Amino acid sequence: MLIPEDLLDNYSIVILTKIREKMSVVKVIEVIASSEKSFDDATKNALKEASKSVNNIQSIYVKEMNANVENNKITSYGINAKVSFTVN
Repeated sequence: MLIPEDLLDNYSIVILTKIREKMSVVKVIEVIASSEKSFDDATKNALKEASKSVNNIQSIYVKEMNANVENNKITSYGINAKVSFTVN
């Protein structure tokens, strides 16, 4: 279905142009990571570990966050994340 370009905003035109150029397969894996510093650091650890076995990572989506507590203090931060990557 062709959509007249005057009906599209600039963002839509960019997406349609990229789709016309090349269709990609995107896979998603779920990873769990932790850190003793912060949720941000746990997310960086997830990305670092995933990149050891996966190429072409496009995004990371933090699905869940949790923290372990001892003596009323956070001792570690954990995340469950989805990592998206393209397959050649």
